[in-house]
Amino acid sequence: MRVRIDLGEAIGFDPTALQGEPVFLYRKTGEGDRAVLGVGAASFGAEPILDGERDWSFGHVCYDLKEELHGLRSPHADAMDFPLSFWFVPRWVVEWRDGRATLFAQPGDEESALTIARRVNGLPPSTVPATELTWTRRTSRARYMQQATLLLERIQRGDLYEVNYCTERSAVDTSFDPFAAFARLLTSSEAPFAGFYRLHHRFALCASPERFLSFEGATVVGEPMKGTRPRGRSLAEDEYLRDELSMDRKEHSENVMAVDVMRNDLAQIARPGTVRVKELCAVRSYPRVHQLVSTITATMAADVTPFQVVRAAFPMASMTGAPKHSAMRSIDELEDQRRGLYSGTLGFFAPDGSADLNVVIRTVLFDQTTGTLSLSTGSALTAQCDPQQEWEECELKARSVIAALVP
Repeated sequence: MRVRIDLGEAIGFDPTALQGEPVFLYRKTGEGDRAVLGVGAASFGAEPILDGERDWSFGHVCYDLKEELHGLRSPHADAMDFPLSFWFVPRWVVEWRDGRATLFAQPGDEESALTIARRVNGLPPSTVPATELTWTRRTSRARYMQQATLLLERIQRGDLYEVNYCTERSAVDTSFDPFAAFARLLTSSEAPFAGFYRLHHRFALCASPERFLSFEGATVVGEPMKGTRPRGRSLAEDEYLRDELSMDRKEHSENVMAVDVMRNDLAQIARPGTVRVKELCAVRSYPRVHQLVSTITATMAADVTPFQVVRAAFPMASMTGAPKHSAMRSIDELEDQRRGLYSGTLGFFAPDGSADLNVVIRTVLFDQTTGTLSLSTGSALTAQCDPQQEWEECELKARSVIAALVP
């Protein structure tokens, strides 16, 4: 049983306080001010430990777990080499919720945990020097247009209805500071499902706007996101962009296809008749963007565990396409990189039966050993799309992350 210690007012999250910790995961949940941080690995494995006396469990699943789940394999190597699935029971946890910060420590570890936890519950330095990075695209514009044309031919034949096509860019900087960079990224993006992850020499700096799955007891909620607009510079422009998104037929069709795929996935693990679309193509407004989000709920069957739900719905519908298997096969054939942790998920399972898993997008991956950084972006191709506009959307998403890394 963990010792619970009140840290007082929830001041904020200072990632620079974690520089001496080899394993940790911080996650915002999109629910008001709730965020959680798990530090240290008291135990770990390929799946979260969710039976017996429940404890906190934090970790990730790479997109490439589809090799095990669906028998599909990318021909490319993964330069970041994250494990396909890794989950750890932390030494200690900080939870920010309802204006308070709370430490959950294992007995005997309270004092050492308190020393760092009090610093973590603070505001990061306001000015940290940073250098601009030189990024190199793996996929050129001409190559993108060529591959997009091939995918659209498959859509015209009826092999696919929708496919999420992604490209990668990389940079090298051995002096890159992921702690200060994430502090800037978090402040600049205000992403509702952000995450900061370290697994020894590997880092993920995630400004995700999308939830994959959440759990409250036997209830599971999926929230596929398809459709984005920036916030306007004036009230009139903001309302125009929001209305444009809400009425965009292409964005709606993409979202509905993702909803259909997720409904089918959740039906595999749900009690009969409990899979419902609670909200279809709703516009949610966040500090930086408007998003088109749908909400699907289901009740888990009695013999199903939460991680079985994750596996049944993985990879998420919004990052694959429809039909899902055909889309993943085309992704392996035509993308120029293995996705790795990108398009995967970072999340946690709490002792009270709640859990939250995001979609790893708007994310910089960093290998501290080599100084290599990776940033991937994508967009959905459908019969109605203009490949040129999809290329520009990918570029816009990449630029928004890159700009946030430099003050």
